[in-house]
Amino acid sequence: MSFAHPTADVADSAVIGEGSKVWHYAQVREDARLGENCIIGRGAYIGSAVELGDNCKVQNYALVYEPAKLANGVFIGPAVVLTNDHFPRAINADGSIKSAHDWEPVGVTIGEGASIGASATCVAPVTIGRWALVGSGAVVVKDVPDFALVVGSPARRVGWVGKAGVPLQAGDVGEWVCPQTRERYIENDGALREAHA
Repeated sequence: MSFAHPTADVADSAVIGEGSKVWHYAQVREDARLGENCIIGRGAYIGSAVELGDNCKVQNYALVYEPAKLANGVFIGPAVVLTNDHFPRAINADGSIKSAHDWEPVGVTIGEGASIGASATCVAPVTIGRWALVGSGAVVVKDVPDFALVVGSPARRVGWVGKAGVPLQAGDVGEWVCPQTRERYIENDGALREAHA
């Protein structure tokens, strides 16, 4: 059974998966789809038709604008913003107020297990790879590879992380090892993959 706090604003057409919780003052817009066991924190915003997989966490005051797509196990830190407009304007060139028909939203896609740190901004359209880690306050303006650790503005890769989220340590040439799980990863042409994959 899902739960929505009485102060939450959940559209009738939104689909909230089994075991998911929507907390104080959060808003989940029309046709949004939350998987099972998701947590939407206080004051968070989930835009129209946004899709979340199972076991996602969207922390307090994060803004997930449509048409974002989050895979299973994605973590969105407090006050993160996923944008949706290349060239935002309140008005058209003729001075008329922009309507929904005057622009085409573009989204942020986030792969399985990835984490976006507090107050980071992902400028659409970008794809954040599987198990990647975006550091707090980063501004992501280009795609992030699987397992990449990116920081700064604009965000740049400063290392690799494994599924446990800890920075990997260099092993043999082209090999990286998780100090926590001892899992091995292979780097090839700027991409990282699990050694057993």
